[in-house]
Parts: sequence; C-alpha cells; structure tokens
Amino acid sequence: MRTRPPSGFLARSRRAFVAVLGSAALALAGALAVPGTAHAANVLSNPGFESGSLSPWSCSGNLGSVVSSPVHGGSRALAGAVTSADTAQCAQTVTVRPDTAYTLSGWVRGSYVYLGVDGGASTWASSPSAYTQLKVPFTTGASQTSVKLYVHGWYAQGTYYADDISLDGPGGGGGSDTQAPSAPANLTSTGKTSSSVSLSWSASSDNVGVTGYDVYSGGNQVLSVSGTSATVGGLSPSTAYTFTVKARDAAGNTSGASNAVSVTTGAGGGGDTGAFKQAAPYLYLGWGDPPNAASVMSATGVKWYTMAFMLDSGGCNPAWDGNRPLTGGVDQSTINQIRSAGGDIVPSFGSWQGSKLGANCSSASALAGALQKVIDAYSLKAIDMDIENTDEFENEAVQARILTALKTVKADNPGLRTIVTFGTTTTGPTYYGNRLVEQAKSLNANIDVFTIMPFDFGGGSDMYGNTVNAAEGLKAKLKSTFGWDDATAYSHLGISGMNGLSDQQENTTPAIWTQIRDWSNSHHIARLAYWAVNRDRPCAGGGVVSNCSGISQSEWQFTSITAGFKG
Repeated sequence: MRTRPPSGFLARSRRAFVAVLGSAALALAGALAVPGTAHAANVLSNPGFESGSLSPWSCSGNLGSVVSSPVHGGSRALAGAVTSADTAQCAQTVTVRPDTAYTLSGWVRGSYVYLGVDGGASTWASSPSAYTQLKVPFTTGASQTSVKLYVHGWYAQGTYYADDISLDGPGGGGGSDTQAPSAPANLTSTGKTSSSVSLSWSASSDNVGVTGYDVYSGGNQVLSVSGTSATVGGLSPSTAYTFTVKARDAAGNTSGASNAVSVTTGAGGGGDTGAFKQAAPYLYLGWGDPPNAASVMSATGVKWYTMAFMLDSGGCNPAWDGNRPLTGGVDQSTINQIRSAGGDIVPSFGSWQGSKLGANCSSASALAGALQKVIDAYSLKAIDMDIENTDEFENEAVQARILTALKTVKADNPGLRTIVTFGTTTTGPTYYGNRLVEQAKSLNANIDVFTIMPFDFGGGSDMYGNTVNAAEGLKAKLKSTFGWDDATAYSHLGISGMNGLSDQQENTTPAIWTQIRDWSNSHHIARLAYWAVNRDRPCAGGGVVSNCSGISQSEWQFTSITAGFKG
C-alpha cells in the first residue's frame, strides 16, 4: 500500500512547477503584447461550499462531501475521502478569456493536498492539523475559453479538506456557451421511507451537453447527481417535502426548475408501510446440509432469506462462494424457488473469510460494477455487505471503497436498499464500527440499515441483555452522527444473531431469541436475521456445527420466531 507520495514524484512535481513558472516568464519577456490582466473577482461557483452541496464541483469516485468541520471560513468546507486507489480529486470547469492571466488559490488541510489546473501548473502542501493557503498563477492560451481546476489528496493519506477556493480574473465571454439546458420533465417519486425519498425524471437537452442535475427541497439544494434519479436521505418522519430538479452544463448554465413533486415521508415505527422492514435469516448453500428453502417457508411463514455468500472469483468478478456461477447454478435455482413461493432474497457480499470483492476490487467504481452485475442478474431490491475481519472491516481504505460503491449503486438503482453488517461489543460498535458509521455520514452513502452481529464477543451468558445493550449503543452512535431522533435511529438499525451455540459457546435459546424478536418489534428496528437456517435443527450436546444448533429445539424454531418480526 502507498502510504505517502514517492520522493521522486514530489521532486518531479516541484521541478515541473518551477519549469512552468520559468517558461511563463520567458514567454512574457519575449512577447509582443502582455496577456490580459486579471481583475480581482472570483469566477468560481460555490467556492466555499456554503451552498451545502458539491455542485458544480465533481469528485472522483463519489469521494467528496460537504462538511461543517473543520472549516477555514464560513460554515462549510470540502472533505475528500482519499483511498489507497483514489486521490478523491474534486474539479470544476469554468469559462475564461483567452490569453489572460489568472490566479488560482485555496485553503487546504491534510497530508499532501494538491491544487492545480488540468494540463497546467499545480502546487501542493502537507498540513494535517491546520489550513494553509496555496496559490497557482497561470495564463490561458491564445484561443482557450474554458479551464478545469482541481484539488485532490494523495493515495492512502486520509481525508483532506479544502475551503475558500478562488480563481481571480475576468469571467469568460465572447464565444463561450451561454445557452442553458432545457428543464427536466416528468419528475416523480419512486419510493419513500420515514427518512428518505427516491426520485426520477426525464433527461434534459442542451446545445453542448448536460453534465449533471441538482435536486432541491424547497429553495435549498440538497443533492447533485450525474444521472436521472436520486434518493434524498436524512429526512424527518411524517414530514411534507417539495422537490424540484434543475439541469446544468459544463459552462455553469442552469436550467429552469422541473415540475414540483410533494411527498410526505412515512411515520416511522410500525405504522410506516413505506419503511424498510426485513426478517431474513441466512441461508448458505455452500455447507451445512442446506434445507429446501420453499419447505422452510411453508413451515414457518418466513418470506425473505439472506443468501450467503457472494465473493470474488478473481478479477473483481462476483460468484457464489467465489466458485459457483453467478447464474445458472444451484443458487439461481433456489432463488427461483423462493420467489415462486412468494418470497425474495438479499445476497450477502463478504463474510469472515474467503476472497472478498470489497478487498480485491481495485477501486470503488470497480466494486460498484461488480455489485451491479449481481443486481442486474436478480433484479434485486436490497443488498447486504457483511464487512468483517482485517481485510475489510479494519482496513479504512476498503471501508471507504465499500461505502462509496454502495452510494453509487444506490444512486443508479432507484429504490434499492443497502445494508452493512458488522461485529460489535456488548455495549455497541468498536472503533472500526464507529468509524464505519462516521464514514457513511461523511460520504453521504445513504445506508438504509446498519446491522450488528451481537455474538462471538465473549459476552457471557446474558445474550438478551448483551444484544439489547449492543443495539442501544449502535442507536446512540447513529443519533450522534446523523442527528436523528430515537425513532429514526431505530428505523436504520438491524440485528443479526447466531442461533444456539456461538463459536465462543454463547447460548441463544429459542426463548432468548423470542425476547430479542419482541424487543426488535417494540422498538421498530429495520432488520432481524440470524446465522443460519442450516443450523435451525436440534442436536443437544452436538457442539458448534454447520447443520444444527447444538441445543435442544424444534426444527425450524428460530426461523418461525424470526418470521414474527414485523418491525
């Protein structure tokens, strides 16, 4: 993993910058006419990110977000969540005048932060604990009418911040593009929960080309996307919102507003029929004498299964267990059987071991592409990322890659629900669990459900008390991170237990699981699952094995209890 820019790279960057300034000076000395002089006016749009959105800035890998701390001036700044494979470059293209001198400047904070002109000069600074100012003077070409400006960090160096970016000089004129796109049409709501609304609309047209769309709630811009759909999250339950959308082009021209759509979010809790509620025990076809899925559905009333596990078969290509084909095999036959019986599935990507897509795909966009293959193959309504072990859960770059990929596929698939599942302590998330929640907020990943696995934490005999305490710890973290109330935080929370004996000999009996189910219903959480239906058979004294629970119980008893979860 690259932990800092190679020393040779930094040296080359410095030499290139000096060379650019030197050649510019020679050009000025030998020129017959001096380039136009820049007037003291900032021609950038949203230079301090005070609008609360990125527009018209565009960030690679969807790794940019607007934050309220730390800032240099005003109340907001840009945060770029650098990964080991992406520098989180954020750029804006503006119209300029030919043969004219400009000065690009900005305040940055972080390890190895760059400010520059695409195809031209740049500079950098390393200031992890305080903002420092960068300046890049340059002169446009004889016929140049636009320029792309950027800021970015460096591989695996952590999140950088930028604020109060300025391009001092005259705005573009003459032959620059001044025609605005047509207004988006047919704006409609495609789904809602107690805290989000999904929207779609018809594409706009433009004389040059549409580069993006800005979504407004009332008069406030809340989201910028490149496609013709979006999900607005972080909303309050039982609240009326009115949305419109505007298109924009590369020159910064903005269309008129689309038609307005008014949507009232769900009530939250049990009364919210639009909220995401899922009772979905794990079914694993890779071991443990897999039962007939339709027969278990008939015996228990369960409708959903979490199908495990989707792994990497090599080259960032998804396959069941990493070796069974994505389609055409036993997994697809089982899914068809489940759907024929009136049920559905959510695939689980990851697990404790195996070759995982999150760890092995080279970038967030590559991972999103792998997820999309599975979404397309099965027309999925939801996906679960089981983030475990040091290669994913305890790797901050991979955490960011997974969250960014989930953000991408959610934006590309209106109505898709995204779930992240991870381990916990008896009192709530670990350091890495807390960081996962914080990164989801920072990246605006809009995760629907944060699911904890309250077992194998060596928590003693009180599995009900420890499970509730762990869930309450996660709820508190969601409240403090997202600013949600209790009801909204619970509605984004899931529990995934382990029936019977855990790997550490913790014992969750049917009576305890019933208590956990009843607590989950009374607090209206989003998801209840357990590992696994394969083990939902009695074998008192059988130990921790793949095809039974190790305790005395009725066949499919845990699945029947889980089916009683309604949220």
